Amino acid sequence: MGLSVGIVGLPNVGKSTLFNAITQSAKAQAANYPFCTIEPNVGVVAVPDERLYQIAKMEKSKKVTPTFIEFVDIAGLVRNASKGEGLGNQFLAHIREVDAIAMVLRCFENPDIVHVEGSVDPIRDAQIIDLELIAKDLETVSKRIEKVEKPAKLGDKKAKEELEKLLRLKEILENLEPIRKHTELPEDLLEYTKKTLFLLTTKPVLYVANVDEEGLSGNAYVKQVIDYAQKEKAPALVICAKLEAELVELPEEEKLQMLNAYGLDEPGLNKLVRESYALLDLITFFTAGEKETRAWTIKKGTKAPQAGGKIHSDFERGFIAAEVINYEDYIKVGSMSKAKELGLVRLEGKDYQVKDGDIIYFRFNV
Repeated sequence: MGLSVGIVGLPNVGKSTLFNAITQSAKAQAANYPFCTIEPNVGVVAVPDERLYQIAKMEKSKKVTPTFIEFVDIAGLVRNASKGEGLGNQFLAHIREVDAIAMVLRCFENPDIVHVEGSVDPIRDAQIIDLELIAKDLETVSKRIEKVEKPAKLGDKKAKEELEKLLRLKEILENLEPIRKHTELPEDLLEYTKKTLFLLTTKPVLYVANVDEEGLSGNAYVKQVIDYAQKEKAPALVICAKLEAELVELPEEEKLQMLNAYGLDEPGLNKLVRESYALLDLITFFTAGEKETRAWTIKKGTKAPQAGGKIHSDFERGFIAAEVINYEDYIKVGSMSKAKELGLVRLEGKDYQVKDGDIIYFRFNV
């Protein structure tokens, strides 16, 4: 789908270590000094989904294809990045290109790892990042106001309407609040912020508390991050980037042993990928058969013809109907043929909104 999550944070908080682990690669150089990452690294990651493999097993599929999400490791922001400090404008431009932000916050003490602010304080770090994004958005909005103000005063109706939108946004930003917090804004105004102005603070945020091994069971910093995320009505998760980087190097059996040793039921990276997927308001549907079982990514609320179009444009153009069974019903009977025998496969039309976990066979004619 081309949707991407930017891994963002101050220098030396563990972003590149996390990116290396999540992409099971060494693309991102990890080192103990600021601006180690300059150009953004991009990795495409399979979305972990046990349902896919369960369906493939039951259908005896020869091929299994997961769905994917893109992660971008963006260089560390610093205070006054919006004014060009560090490599500020370059980094802010990279953030503009992603669809959502995973904000990595350092939640561990280690005198050997330099913190650019001189101390560990995850909430201060989050606020520094937000203030830089707000400052850049305010600059964008102010420049746009300069362009439309004159025609608006001369009576141009469209310019006047746009100016009203811009002044509302400026008021929010001058109060040092990100646009994403203002869910009460009209839909057309939110669309304008995203598709015309490309504002940074409209992007949804996931807070990632990066801890050391001892912090996996929680610490004072983690509590601060979780409380902060709750106030922001944003998701948060705890992850040990160092441990995750070690886990990806291990054979499956040793990986399970290490997870058990830390009281974990799965790698934190699986949770990060799933949370990022949810953050982008995405769901998964499946196509299944002996030849291949495959997961497909769509936006929540997508209708059946458009979902079919993700597979092939002919499916959307010549859509007739969709044969649908949800995974929960499918798993109870154990096969598509059995589900059809029992009348559990529904025939849905063009107005059907695909649900997460639907297994679909598309009928089409072109």
